[in-house]
Amino acid sequence: MRAIEIKQPGPPDVLQLCERPVPELKAGEVLIRVHAAGINRPDVLQRLGHYPVPPGASDLPGLEVAGEIVGGDLAGSAFQKGDMVCALVQGGGYAEYCAAPLPQCLPLPAGLSPLEAASLPENYFTVWSNVFDRARLEGSDTLLVQGGTSGIGVTAIQLAAALGHRVFATAGSAGKCRASESLGAERGIDYKSEDFAAVVKSLTDNKGVDVILDMVGGDYLPREIDCLADDGRIALIALLGGARANIDLGQVLRRRLSISGSTLRPRPVAFKGAIAAKLRERVWPLFGQGRIRPVIFQTFPLEQAAQAHALMESSTHIGKIMLQVL
Repeated sequence: MRAIEIKQPGPPDVLQLCERPVPELKAGEVLIRVHAAGINRPDVLQRLGHYPVPPGASDLPGLEVAGEIVGGDLAGSAFQKGDMVCALVQGGGYAEYCAAPLPQCLPLPAGLSPLEAASLPENYFTVWSNVFDRARLEGSDTLLVQGGTSGIGVTAIQLAAALGHRVFATAGSAGKCRASESLGAERGIDYKSEDFAAVVKSLTDNKGVDVILDMVGGDYLPREIDCLADDGRIALIALLGGARANIDLGQVLRRRLSISGSTLRPRPVAFKGAIAAKLRERVWPLFGQGRIRPVIFQTFPLEQAAQAHALMESSTHIGKIMLQVL
């Protein structure tokens, strides 16, 4: 099969088209003939040598795919050979065939193409796990999304707004702020020209937000604590702004604040399968109802994976960057 491999850690051009054997399946896996695959920030980190491949996972990049099930043990499942699915995988998505744990496969949402469906798993698994399970966004809770026009941000804004929450989002330009508002954010905040903590407090009558989805870390943490409501929760999922922060632990104690962090890739199949079941029940119907939608910025053929990575590193995109494989 054709695939994209990382020749060595480095810039986008270390991504090279190659020939690899079709994956051999482990127990509980299915073989997917890949139609499309999503590009995600962890793929870039892996290419740079900063995101180790979990033991036993493919060294090929790619954490989400959509395509046709062409093999595997499907006994006892709702799927059969020939079904179109999208799936979260530990790696190997930049290829014509990919092995996927059966519990991490989902049917294509109603009305979506394989390309659109391939844009969903990594972001929706991550957002549901962190915002709704770990940070317990519920009831009348409010949410601040850092990086509102990233793939994760677009997902978090739409999903929280569709479920009835007030959402605020930061972005790096006026145009991106307006884009986040078009997706359901009540207010896009330009982090280059505005103090997001001050804006959030002004919009919430000085109460602050209940949950913050943070992909930045670093010096954002003390400002996030400043604009959290009492009993507020920060869900930290990436460290684009650095791994160290100087925070006021007194506020954490006095106001009962919580800061949680997680990475999804190394978690076991049972954990991810439980998220998949919640997505199928709670989220997938929202696509058919037109309440949420995929947001795809640009699509590249498989052999142009390097150009796709260069675009992601430019941070000029809004939504997902995709690879068309079939």
